[in-house]
Amino acid sequence: MTTGAVQQITADEARRAALRAQGLLGRDPNGGVDGLLRRVGAVQLDTISVLARSHELVAYARLGGAGRTTVEQAYWGQPARAFEYYAHANCVLPIEAWPFFAFRRRQWRKRPMRGLSARVLGKVRARLRDGPVTASDLGGARKDGGGWWNWSESKHAIEMLYHRGEAVCTSRRGWKRIYDLPERALSSRMLGDEPSDAECFRYLVRCAGRALGVGTRRDIANYFRLTTKPVGSPPDAHALLDAAIADSGLVPVNVEGWRETAFADPAALASLAREQHRVTLLSPFDSMVWERERTERLFGFTFSLEAYVPKAKRAHGYFTMPLLADGRLVGRVDPARDGKTLVVRKLTLDDQSAVSAMASALREAASWVGCDRVRVEQARPRSMAAAIRKAVS
Repeated sequence: MTTGAVQQITADEARRAALRAQGLLGRDPNGGVDGLLRRVGAVQLDTISVLARSHELVAYARLGGAGRTTVEQAYWGQPARAFEYYAHANCVLPIEAWPFFAFRRRQWRKRPMRGLSARVLGKVRARLRDGPVTASDLGGARKDGGGWWNWSESKHAIEMLYHRGEAVCTSRRGWKRIYDLPERALSSRMLGDEPSDAECFRYLVRCAGRALGVGTRRDIANYFRLTTKPVGSPPDAHALLDAAIADSGLVPVNVEGWRETAFADPAALASLAREQHRVTLLSPFDSMVWERERTERLFGFTFSLEAYVPKAKRAHGYFTMPLLADGRLVGRVDPARDGKTLVVRKLTLDDQSAVSAMASALREAASWVGCDRVRVEQARPRSMAAAIRKAVS
């Protein structure tokens, strides 16, 4: 790496900086799930559960067999150490980040509550004042016979209050959000802190920079959707972003093969020594691979979540999990479970030398979810199918 007005770093250095920032290069044995959450800044939540739900897979990828109880205690235990809110998507975030989403809550408060009657809003507010509630407590999340997004009016109302900051979620019951009043769930010190938009952007840009290791302006903005209008960004979001980057302590770098100037966390650049890589499967909702264009830029690897693609048109499967090995993404797996068997419905290897890594990742994942056998149904390239089946058996 050379020095100058703008530092030059290789594509390999950028990739290792990103992996280390995400906790996928080397290990912090003392950080646990709490440390992981603070390192990555946000863990995306999703309803899809294959091997496990995505928030568990994110912890597993970095920490190995962290149990469900350990993970959920870190996210939803009491007293609150984390909260849920819209960050990159719906995410669980460290509790200390609550004040710095004030910019988004303010934007939501400016929106008219179209389609919500004053009677229903008043009823939901009154029920919330009486104590914490789930959507079921308010009459149910969906209209009778409705689909997943066909929300009832009470569900719309509590979600609107949640976005506006009049309700907060720091706990779940099963997979149901428990909504509470901020003044009951959060400390008075935290509630008394109302940062300006500029202060919010500075905090979140620094968090994004640390979590990315190295990223372009767009990478930094997208980590917490800072400039995306539909999720509550202020009108001057782009100016706020540029000012926050300039004041963030991130250093400009030119990365080999990247078209745009990037910005790096100095700590990431100072710790590029080679360390032990994780061999693991990543959730498609993992923050390491949130942005597909960035993933291709870092790893030369393309993939997409095909859960919402018609089955006949899926190239790699319903819940495609990239294989991370030796600091590179070298394959894809579409897993399922059949009793005590981990079923690999589709498997693709891009690197013929990664057969043993794939087998290791599959055996470890099977053990983690209580399976004692791995069955590979389809493998590509076909010339490697026999070797893959032999390696995982």
